[in-house]
Amino acid sequence: MRIQELHQSLADIGARPCHIGRINRAWLKGLPLDTGTRYQKGEDYFPLSVRHGLPPIVAQVEGLARIHSQHTAVDGSLRLLVALGDGQMVESVLLPRDGLCVSSQVGCAVGCTFCMTGKSGLLRQLGSAEIAAQVVLARRIRPVKKVVFMGMGEPAHNLDNVLDAINLLGTDGNIGHKNLVFSSVGDPRVFERLPQQRVKPALALSLHTTRADLRAQLLPRAPRIDPVDLIEQGDANARQVGYPIQYQWTLLAGINDTQEEMDAIIRLLKGRYGILNLIPYNSQEEDSFQRPSSERIDAMKRYLHDSGVLTKIRDSAGQDIDGGCGQLRARAAGVVDTSRLRKRVSAQPPE
Repeated sequence: MRIQELHQSLADIGARPCHIGRINRAWLKGLPLDTGTRYQKGEDYFPLSVRHGLPPIVAQVEGLARIHSQHTAVDGSLRLLVALGDGQMVESVLLPRDGLCVSSQVGCAVGCTFCMTGKSGLLRQLGSAEIAAQVVLARRIRPVKKVVFMGMGEPAHNLDNVLDAINLLGTDGNIGHKNLVFSSVGDPRVFERLPQQRVKPALALSLHTTRADLRAQLLPRAPRIDPVDLIEQGDANARQVGYPIQYQWTLLAGINDTQEEMDAIIRLLKGRYGILNLIPYNSQEEDSFQRPSSERIDAMKRYLHDSGVLTKIRDSAGQDIDGGCGQLRARAAGVVDTSRLRKRVSAQPPE
C-alpha cells in the first residue's frame, strides 16, 4: 500500500486535506487515527462521514505490519521482526539515542557477499505506507527522532516509495531532514533525485573499499562506479544539501582492513565533507568472513582520524541477538546456513 492510496481512501469518505493531515500525524505518532486535536475531540473535529468511514481504513492500516517478535540487545537496541500483511517479514531496529533503522524491500538484489539479506535475492518492494508503518510500530514502543534507511533492501531500487515515505516522515512525521538518512550502494538516480526533494535526506554511501575490483567482488550487482568517482559525487551531494555524507565501510578481517586500504582512504577522503563509518562485521559461527580484532579496529580509527579523516566506529546494533541485517528473518524462515563465498574475494589486487 502506498501513502497516496491511503490519502485517496480518506478523501473518498469525505476527509478534507486538514483531516488527512491530522490523521497522518496521529498515525505517525502511533496514536489511533481518530485522535482529535489539542482543542477538539475526534468526534467534534471529524465530519460524520469520516467517523463512519474510518473503521475499515483503520483495519487496513493496522494490517500493513505487525511485530512478529522482539529481541533486546545489551547495547540498548531492540530488533523487531515485522510481519507484513502478506506474511513476508522484514526487520527494523530501534537504536540507542532514539534512532530507528527501517527496511525498504523484502530481500535485496545487490547480493553483497557479506550480507544475509543478499542471500535471498529480491522478493518484493515495500509500499511507502509499509515503510512508514515500521516507524509507527517503533514509536508505540519508544520515541523515534531519527530514521535510517539501512535495513533490508537497496532504497534506490524502490526509490519512489522510499522518497514518499521520507517526505511524509519529514513533514507530518516531525523528523528533521538531516535525521532521515538514505543509504545506497551508489545508484546514479540517488544523486539526481535526492537534492530535488522537498525533504532532502542525508546520504550514506556503501563504499567498503577503495579498489574497484574488490568492490565488484563484495557488491557483485552494485553499479560499476569507481570508488573515486563515487566519492566525488557523494562530496558534491553533501555540499549541495548542506550536511556531511556518510561513507559506510564494513570491516572484514584480511579483506579491507589492510594498511594499503587505510592509506588509500586518506588520499581519497582527507578534506572531504563527510564521515567514514567503520562497521565491524557481525561474525557468526562457521562464517567465512570475520571481524578484525578490537585492537585492530581501534588502531585503524586512530590512524585515519589522526591523518585528517573524520572516522567513527559504528558497531551493528544487536551483536548478541543476530544483529546483522537479515539474520533474524533468515532464522525465522529456517535459513540457518551462514557460510559465505569468501574464496571468491581476494584482498590482493589482480596482477
